[in-house]
Amino acid sequence: MPTLIKTTIQLSYKNLIFDLDGTLWDPRATIIKVWNEVLMRHELIKKEMKPEDMNQYLGLLADDILKDIIPGISDQKIKEVLSEVVQQESKVLRLHGGILYDGVAETLHHLAVNHQLFIVSNCQDGYIEAFLDYYQFNDLFTDIECYGRTKKPKSENIRLILERSHLSSENSVYIGDTQTDYDSAKTNGLPFIFCEYGFGKLSTDDYKPSVSKFSDLEFCIKF
Repeated sequence: MPTLIKTTIQLSYKNLIFDLDGTLWDPRATIIKVWNEVLMRHELIKKEMKPEDMNQYLGLLADDILKDIIPGISDQKIKEVLSEVVQQESKVLRLHGGILYDGVAETLHHLAVNHQLFIVSNCQDGYIEAFLDYYQFNDLFTDIECYGRTKKPKSENIRLILERSHLSSENSVYIGDTQTDYDSAKTNGLPFIFCEYGFGKLSTDDYKPSVSKFSDLEFCIKF
């Protein structure tokens, strides 16, 4: 409940660092078409995957996703397939976008008035840019970082954001929907807000602070 959230979290976060998939949008219906097309062409799957088949993978590194879908796949084949997936995903997402969660646009615009906004994701290079371009959110965010650009895990990419923008962990927070998000935030000494509506779960039962919808962030963060 909002009243519980208000009483269990500080209201002084100035810098808001967001995960992307499962936190700001749901890209499954768009990206599954790309994965199916590429994997079928390479004869790596016999039947097309459904959008919900991607639930367990969103937020993971693309290499690990492919290794789980195709056990025993060679490193060379992974490189070849992912090169095609990355190129096509960015193009398709720029044209069709994903499903923006309810309240994201309004809440981000509201937050950006008095806060600095950032995105750190395990996605490929160009993926966050496609999201920002499609929804015309570029002016709302101060900086972004991803695995595809640095080849570093999420915890290190969060650290890069903190260092580049000279952010303090005392007035910054990471907002995401998976255990990896939680662990990466804690590695950097950051508070964490859990998005219950996303694709992941936390090992900690009944974690607080958490939000059941994006607009509930207004109860966690001082506007």
